[in-house]
Amino acid sequence: MSTLSLTVRDSHTMLRRNLLHARRYPSLTLNLLLSPVILLLLFVYVFGDVMSAGISGGADRSDYIAYLVPGILMMTIGSTVIGAAISVSTDMSEGLIARFRTMAIHRPSVLVGHVVGSVLKVLASLLLVGAVGVAIGFRSTDATALEWLAALGLLTLFSLALTWIAVGMGMASPNAEAASNMAMPLILLPLISSAFIPVGTMPGWFQPIAEYQPFTPAIETLRGLLLGTEIGHSGWLAVAWCLGLTALGYRWSTALFNRDPK
Repeated sequence: MSTLSLTVRDSHTMLRRNLLHARRYPSLTLNLLLSPVILLLLFVYVFGDVMSAGISGGADRSDYIAYLVPGILMMTIGSTVIGAAISVSTDMSEGLIARFRTMAIHRPSVLVGHVVGSVLKVLASLLLVGAVGVAIGFRSTDATALEWLAALGLLTLFSLALTWIAVGMGMASPNAEAASNMAMPLILLPLISSAFIPVGTMPGWFQPIAEYQPFTPAIETLRGLLLGTEIGHSGWLAVAWCLGLTALGYRWSTALFNRDPK
């Protein structure tokens, strides 16, 4: 059997294992899936009228829904990939990673299974959040089929990038609780981005913090694709962040995985 065939076979086995693990522990999966939905409903129906005042032009709640949904979709990615950090850390603390190191399998397939499984969970969560957004009034009537494909590609690429970072966090954590705490920036960064209000309405000293981080250009690019707003330089910045975070997370994760245990 060729090396490629072994890689595909072992990666598929590890992916199946991770999906079965998610099915056997539904509480974590449901928590990761439902948290973004609750946040979306909270900001639309509780804070919607107040938050819409931050959008120029006297926007109402329907306008704020259109503004908010792309930001919540990106925030969904950050909150869902925390499951990958917890899952990897659990495997580490229970000795499964050490066991896999001694088995005659393609070594990277262990991490690939976690990554692909996490990306699939993220896409399922995005589908759920998107469906709820459409149900409460989100519309993207001006987006072409090509723009929808580009939006899906951006969401998938961003999911892959943050998943590799989360896997590295899980490998570096001594237990699942520490992994969850280490991954908290993936939830906090969207809160200080342009997900809820435009960067220009924030205090001047805070604007660079919101602007020069990975979530803001990704959110603005997604808004441009779905709503027809100006993308500007956000497009290539979002892709650059995705590629950079993917490379960083991959190198970090594989280095920790290949390191001899003490």
